[in-house]
Amino acid sequence: MPLDPRKSALCILNRLDSAEKTLDILMDEFRESEGSSAKRDRALMQALVYGVLRHRLRIDGIISRFSKIALPKIEPDVLNILRIGIFQIGFMDRIPPSAAVNTAVDMAKSVSAPWTVRFVNAVLRKASTGPLPPASGLADEKSIPQWLLSRWIQRFGKNDALAVCDAVNSVPPITLRTNTLRASRSLLMTSLLEHAGKIAPTDFSPEGICLTSLREAVFNLPGFEEGFFQVQDEAAQLAGHFLSPKPGETVLDACAGLGGKTGHLAQLMNNKGILYAMDRDLQKLTTLEKEMKRLGISIVRTCPHDLSSPLPEGFSALSFDRILLDAPCSGLGVLRRNPDAKWRASKDDLNRLHENQLHLLSRIAPLVKLSGILVYVVCSTEPEENENVIDDFLKSHPGFKPAPAITTKVIPESCISENGFFRTYPHQLSMDGFFAARLQRIS
Repeated sequence: MPLDPRKSALCILNRLDSAEKTLDILMDEFRESEGSSAKRDRALMQALVYGVLRHRLRIDGIISRFSKIALPKIEPDVLNILRIGIFQIGFMDRIPPSAAVNTAVDMAKSVSAPWTVRFVNAVLRKASTGPLPPASGLADEKSIPQWLLSRWIQRFGKNDALAVCDAVNSVPPITLRTNTLRASRSLLMTSLLEHAGKIAPTDFSPEGICLTSLREAVFNLPGFEEGFFQVQDEAAQLAGHFLSPKPGETVLDACAGLGGKTGHLAQLMNNKGILYAMDRDLQKLTTLEKEMKRLGISIVRTCPHDLSSPLPEGFSALSFDRILLDAPCSGLGVLRRNPDAKWRASKDDLNRLHENQLHLLSRIAPLVKLSGILVYVVCSTEPEENENVIDDFLKSHPGFKPAPAITTKVIPESCISENGFFRTYPHQLSMDGFFAARLQRIS
């Protein structure tokens, strides 16, 4: 059956509202189940999902101006139909407003009562005849939750805060990391020339490639099956270099997930030594093992474990030259790739996450060898998850000290703060927002 991009977008947005799964997981599941749908339909579905999520606050403001029913009283699936319609009317130039209205009305017919269909038609007809109402304020204009925008203005100043807003609402390039165990960056770039509108090496990571206007899905690109690359933002690539594991070492990737950083650490180790990949999600580790096989990596040993619990018997006797803790976080540094996090995160979450991140650091600290290195990483720009975690950890763990920061051509000085932390922001250097701290065990 041919893909209906609008109905598929509605399905994903509805599932997000139910807090069933995160956007990246839902999109991965969709790609696996979509079959041989047309590229144009896949692209429209993705544009609708990400567009609605990036501009949801502004879209909701427009709906509220034209609706006689308050937003909280509109059925969630009907509200998402309206959001998809308004996004097409207000943010997409190539779709006629009449088409946006008609397709939204058709979707409403399949999910709700006749009076609701008339309601959807009336709201979108009003919006399509324009002009759209102006934004009610900066948060509305930039489609950023007010609590988050206020924080950014206080920390960065108004101009930089608005630049951050614009960056997280932009469409990022697809960034690949060359698997140097199997290919060189120049060879990979040459093989991809005909498959993207523009291709360029990343500014700092020696393995990175940026692609724009990709003409087909990543997993259909030449070299994917052969394990020549993984998808990974440049900031995440630099985080691997910040740990800087060496061949022959014993290393732990403490929250390995699907293995993006695991694969990078293994290639930095030249596939020599032992690299443990730990995660509480067994399914993720199963996917990670398949990914390591695709990449030709043989040094990874998976360890299913939830770090909120005591370490498994026997594991606590191990010691590691280097440990990477990519801790669960708010994801507020990667909003341009995961815009759903804007609407899931709250100020209260930051304090809760802080406590969990501190707990995880304390749990794995005893595993670091004397003089070994522990790197804490989060894809968040917020102080509660950044330096505040490190400050609290060092106060309660006198056996650790900040390790000297690495500044090379790979990790520029502009990414190192005055206290030695690695930090990137989404409005600078075309990277996601990341934070990392290097700690050394001294006793």
